Amino acid sequence: MTDTELMQDASEVMHYDRANIPLSVRKRRLSDYPFMRAPCHWHEDLEWTWIVKGTMYYEVNGKKVLLQENDWIMVNARQMHFGSACSLQECEFACIQFHPLLFTGCLPLCHDYLLPLTEDPGLEYIHSSSSSAGHTETASLLNQITTLKVQQAPGYELEIIGLMHILWSRIYRCAARLPHSHVMGQNPDISIQKAMVSYIHSHYSEKITLDEIAAAGNVCRSKCCLIFKHYLQQTPIDFLNAYRLRISSHLLQHTDLSVTQIALSCGFHHLGYFSGLFQRCYGCTPRQYRGRGQKENMAGHTADKEQI
Repeated sequence: MTDTELMQDASEVMHYDRANIPLSVRKRRLSDYPFMRAPCHWHEDLEWTWIVKGTMYYEVNGKKVLLQENDWIMVNARQMHFGSACSLQECEFACIQFHPLLFTGCLPLCHDYLLPLTEDPGLEYIHSSSSSAGHTETASLLNQITTLKVQQAPGYELEIIGLMHILWSRIYRCAARLPHSHVMGQNPDISIQKAMVSYIHSHYSEKITLDEIAAAGNVCRSKCCLIFKHYLQQTPIDFLNAYRLRISSHLLQHTDLSVTQIALSCGFHHLGYFSGLFQRCYGCTPRQYRGRGQKENMAGHTADKEQI
């Protein structure tokens, strides 16, 4: 399972491919995530998702986009976003994340070509499909970047960063053709959503009520439910339970706590309810999940010894 590490404010903890180079290039599958759905999150980094095989629903600030094979979407910094499966069908994709610091070596170029896009609150994302202008070239650049990461020939990082600059120049041209929407500003509901998600991340181990979640966003219960439905396609309680299950899966693999202790520490006060939800999410019981993780770790250690 892919473990997306989130802070209490729902921002993702970025794990770059190499320390001090704010760039990550990875291939993933939706089946790596519980329920074939990535957790909703945001970050200061910009993110490209390029569909290698299959289809995916991608949501940015509550707006849903269908991504088909070879489509890509570039999500701007600080946007709430996640991907999910179409009818539980597998999807293989490449995810490229980079921080604007990657492009700040020359301040005039940064000021002219980077900040106008990253600081535009109306530019949430750019979606490109086979019918979009320049799509063949940008998709080819994303393919080259992903291939370079897989092969990792000497100096591959230099080539990737060079291609990223070319890719950004194409994004800049594409954005110039879009309607100027920066005057709209960001929807205040996004800040409310982040506040309520932050509350859940901070208090998941406690007994949380819908009223308390709504109060964290300074809204009523109905408004709270509408915001969660719009941005996350979940009820607040479903989101809470999903987050608790993610924490419990991590504890099962990385601690010696008993299943009962883990359930209680994650806010589940009925072991049967916890086990039932866990099996629906991961397709196995908590004990089976722990055993599977132990076997994978042992296999990994054996492979390391054979390589040595």
